[in-house]
Parts: sequence; C-alpha cells; structure tokens
Amino acid sequence: MAFNFIRAAAAGAAIALCATGGAYAAVNLPALKIDKTQTTLSGLSAGGFMAVQLHVAYSATFAKGVGVVAGGPFYCAEGSVVNATGRCMANPTGIPTSTLVSTTNTWASQGLVDPVANLQNSKVYLFSGTLDSVVKTGVMDALRTYYNSFVPTANVVYKKDIAAEHAMVTDDYGSGCSTKGAPYISDCNFDLAGAMLQHLYGTLNARNNAALPTGNFIEFNQSEFITNHGMATTGWAYVPQACQAGGSATCKLHVVLHGCKQNISDVQQQYVRNTGYNRWADSNNIVMLYPQTSTAATNSCFDWWGYDNANYAKKSGPQMAAIKAMVDRVGSGGTTNPPVDLPAPTGVSTSGATASSMAIGWNAVSGAASYNVYRDGNKTNALPVTATSYSDTGLAASTTYSWTVRAADANGAEGAVSAAASGTTLAASGGGTGTCTTASNYAHTLAGRAYAYAGFAYALGSNQGMGWWNVFVTTTLKQTSPGYYVIGTC
Repeated sequence: MAFNFIRAAAAGAAIALCATGGAYAAVNLPALKIDKTQTTLSGLSAGGFMAVQLHVAYSATFAKGVGVVAGGPFYCAEGSVVNATGRCMANPTGIPTSTLVSTTNTWASQGLVDPVANLQNSKVYLFSGTLDSVVKTGVMDALRTYYNSFVPTANVVYKKDIAAEHAMVTDDYGSGCSTKGAPYISDCNFDLAGAMLQHLYGTLNARNNAALPTGNFIEFNQSEFITNHGMATTGWAYVPQACQAGGSATCKLHVVLHGCKQNISDVQQQYVRNTGYNRWADSNNIVMLYPQTSTAATNSCFDWWGYDNANYAKKSGPQMAAIKAMVDRVGSGGTTNPPVDLPAPTGVSTSGATASSMAIGWNAVSGAASYNVYRDGNKTNALPVTATSYSDTGLAASTTYSWTVRAADANGAEGAVSAAASGTTLAASGGGTGTCTTASNYAHTLAGRAYAYAGFAYALGSNQGMGWWNVFVTTTLKQTSPGYYVIGTC
C-alpha cells in the first residue's frame, strides 16, 4: 500500500490498539477440513504483487485462481527497489513483460516455481481504479498481458471503470472513493471482495449482512511458521461455524494479503474485518486466512522486490514458504482427494430435449452419497444431486452441449469423471426466428430483457451470463418465448 512510502524514511511506530485482538489470546492455526482444489487468494497493492508471486510459484496449490487489486506482473521489480518504485508503479511502459514470462518459464523448468501448466485452468480477477495514483492502471495492463501467456483469456476478468484511488474497494465501508490515505479502504458502492470471490468460485450464496460471530475471528500464532523476515508474530483468520474443527462441512480456503501500511499495527483490524470478505465466507463455508506483516517490514509491505531475501519470488522465499505452510496447516484436517472406491458413473445419457433444457441420466455408483453434473466442464447443480437423473435448464436453443457426471461421498469428495454424453437442444418455437435485440447490458435490464446481480447482467428466463452490467458491454438477446431470452442471433 502507498508504495511511495518505500522511498520515505520509516515513520514512527503506529499505535497498536487492538493489535493482539483484545481479550483473545493467539492460538495455533487450526487444521480444518478443506477441499484443496478450492484454494484461492487475493491481495491489494504489495499484497497484490505478493498474491501474483504465490499464484505463480505455488500454482499447484493456488490453481483455482487469484484476485489482484493494484498489483503487477510476477517478478516485476527483478530484485530492484528502483524498478519497484519506477516501472512497477509509476512508469509501466518500462515493464519487460516478455522477459518476465521467460523468467517464469525458466524457473518452472528448474523447479524454482511450480509448473506453469497448473495455471491453465485458473480464474484471474484484476481491478484497477481509474484514479489510482500509486500503482498506475498501465501496471495492471501489463499484468493482464503477462497472464495472457498462461491463462485463457476467457478466464480473466479485468475491471477498471471505477473512479477509485489506491485502496481496497467496498460498497459500504471506508473513505471516499477518491481518497488516498489510511486505512486504504474506500466505499465506492462496489463489492470488490464479492466480485472476486464469485469469479473465482462461480455462483455463491448471498452474503451474510448480519453481525458476524465474534468467535469466528481467530488470532493465530504466526511465529510457528516464520520468525522475523518482516512477518508479525500473529496472523488472523475467519472460520465459519460449519468449518471449525469437528464440523461436518468440507470448506474452501481463501488467502487475503493486505497492502503496505495495512497490517494490524497500522490500521488495527479494519482490513481483517471490514473489507467484505468475511460476509461471503460466512454463508459459503470459505475460511479466510489473513497473514500479517510486522512493522519491521519496510512500510509493513510484503516482500515483492527483495527487501528481505533475494529469493523473494521463488518457492524458497521466506515469506512465500511461510504462507504456503499456513495454507498446508489449515488444509491438513481432512482430505478431499478423489476416493479410489468411487468409480466414474456409467451409462450417462441425454434425453427429453427442449429448446432450453435437457435431461441427464446415469447408473448408480455403489457408495455414492450424491452426484455432480458438469456441462462443458462447468458444474451445473447448485446442490448435490441424490437421484440418478438431473434436468439441466437455461440452455440455448439449437445448441449442442456435453455433460459428464461425478459421484461424491458423504463429505462431498468426488470420484472419477464419467465419459461424456452430448445432446442438442431443439429449435426455439416459431422455427427459431424469435425476436433479437442488440443493446448494452444496462439497456437490456431497463427494458426487462435481463437482470443485474453483483455487477453482472443475466438474460431473463435462461439466466445466461452476459458479462458486466454497464453501458459498455453489448449483447444480442433472442426472445424464444414470453419472458424468456437467450444469447444468440436471429
């Protein structure tokens, strides 16, 4: 955060009110039942650079994806504070993106970072405020270009249309959107934490806007994992009730990395409690892990240019390895690896096609508690399917899809994937001519052809995602029946 602090002399120590959590003593980080395929992370500014480092270096762990706010490409500074404060913040035209891509590939071949193939299915969410005067939008543009070498374009969302200064953006807490200054959390009427989590994980339950249980906030002993190296003796976590030790739920894990001048000593618990993550975590069984730097770190920043160690961006970097160890600890309370005794369902077939739906059927798997259905590689059922059939709705007319099925045990751990079964929906009524309207996503919602949710537009009836809800994204919607629209042409 506020990277111009890097050049400045260290300020006096901040008042550490609430830094130790008041009456709550630090405990050892608990081992919980975590689906290790659902581990993601995000970060702001220095935390954004650090999130990219962890995503790339430990891509086997964070293969699900990353959210980056005001960060830059992997190894952007190349070990130089001059590069960090220059091209990686203020003068992005000097970022050697192709060189950084080459370095990544070389390090991966040497085992210094995980294989880049792990990034192929990652989801990436990027955010840059148009008023950001610290990490210019051009730096985030370079980050998008960097990720284009490893992540499919369709998996990347890049939002840069909000007039925000350098801060974590929320829809109800913080300074004015154009303000630059502590605590570097700004109310811009946009739920950035929710947008990132929904891109990374897909559709989520509505966030819990009620007061969150105090007991779900845990101050943990961070010195178990690292001593000195700019890291605090304690860190924080938010653990929903269902995810706590002894709970029955198998949960997800998301790591949140603060920016410079944003640790507990600097802004108390504001970043841990007021950035919007925990409300989504509470209603979706996501454990939130908040590692903390200390005031011994340069301006409380995570190490993304080498102030602590020359290997800062590699798996061997002290801060990197410590955070990875924290993730491993949290996920050590249970396993979600596909059980060998749950084979792939057989007899997967399609039937009963309509213009907007298809019935999927399969044979029962012995020992399965439920099933999950995947359309073109994406899970379609919100809740576990306990029968051996499923009706997939909201499909486009005259379109061919492919479905697979996986059995799951009582803990939700999935077995092997089935062979694919294809099917084609029928033509829309009236010979498929329909009525088409091309307009901005915003105009579609005003006209009642679509609706908006969490910043995205969805076609009315079919619920197909149309992209961002704004006046810049244009979509053609085809009405196939009263009150029912699909993305398509006439």
